[in-house]
Amino acid sequence: MRVALLGAFAFPVAQGSQRYVGDQARALREAGCEVTLFCYGRGDGRDTGALPIVRTPTWLSPRRHRAGPSLGKPVADLALLSRFASRMRGFDVALAHNAEAALVAQAVRALGGPPVVYAAHAIFAHELPTYAAPRAGAALERLGTRIDRLAVGGADGLLCLSRHAERALGPGARGPVARIPPGLFVEAPPSAAMQTDACARAGVSPGRFAVYAGNLDGYQGLEALDLAAAGLPELPVVLATHDPAGPPLPHLRRFVARSPEDARALVHAARVAVLPRRLPGGFPIKLLGYLEAGVPVVAYASVADTLTHDRSAWLLDEGAGAEGIGRALRAIATDDDLAARLGAEGRKALDAEHAWPALADRTLRLIRSVLGVTAKG
Repeated sequence: MRVALLGAFAFPVAQGSQRYVGDQARALREAGCEVTLFCYGRGDGRDTGALPIVRTPTWLSPRRHRAGPSLGKPVADLALLSRFASRMRGFDVALAHNAEAALVAQAVRALGGPPVVYAAHAIFAHELPTYAAPRAGAALERLGTRIDRLAVGGADGLLCLSRHAERALGPGARGPVARIPPGLFVEAPPSAAMQTDACARAGVSPGRFAVYAGNLDGYQGLEALDLAAAGLPELPVVLATHDPAGPPLPHLRRFVARSPEDARALVHAARVAVLPRRLPGGFPIKLLGYLEAGVPVVAYASVADTLTHDRSAWLLDEGAGAEGIGRALRAIATDDDLAARLGAEGRKALDAEHAWPALADRTLRLIRSVLGVTAKG
């Protein structure tokens, strides 16, 4: 199986989508596929191993690595289309990540390129309005709905990361649909020295703080976490992020990580990890890092849909706000048995639901079903 992975982003970058795509490429290669990644021409310079990568020209690639709309993306997407079109006949399938890449792959298919499987990282009708002022929300929701319809309806198959996305996007698909959450290749934990050093720089004591690790975009729900932290003077809440900017969050301690491993060390040292995002549709990769660390997790049930409340995580109802987040954090901070149980069961859930070999096999079954349908067509 010759697979073209398309990502309308820079690679590698310390963000969840890029981590997911990089690990998926590794898993598919270990399953026997030939995989090539097509992406923008910039990244953070980290080693990408033996993965073949075709990049757009650097001067046509956005300098900004954060998620969301930017003026440079349309030009970069045209360059991505050109790069893929020039090599399209070497692949059996295009596995396109995010809507822009799906639309690029569909355009190339019209030129004689391979069938397209769209890996939907998000529901644009939900996410797009979070990047603008509230007064523009309705217009951006309509635009996001249109993008969702084009990306889903024009693809030959649909890979959804969550149950919510499967329910919301699946009816618009014209080919096979599968819900396949992201996986994680488990690594050795950061050393005790690394954890202690990260805690010292963050101004907290190991095992006596809560952590959020990730970007600071509007859809993450960090304002609610900030309000929750205001009522928890006994439990510092740390933002471990690569983003030195972001919105003002006065009750959260910002820790600008030097590297992904730096943020990972802080997660492993935490008492509890929190995911305040309530916007459904995707599957936050940071959640897998929390589970890997064996720390108890507080998250919304609509987002963490492979976990079970009071077993593998403390899950919040969709209507729960800052008060509900604060109540959950306080319960875990004051109950050693609860913290230990949720952490241990969360780690088991990671092994059961997010092991890459099984997920790669499910992905290949989806691809083969798509190829079977398109061959008959």
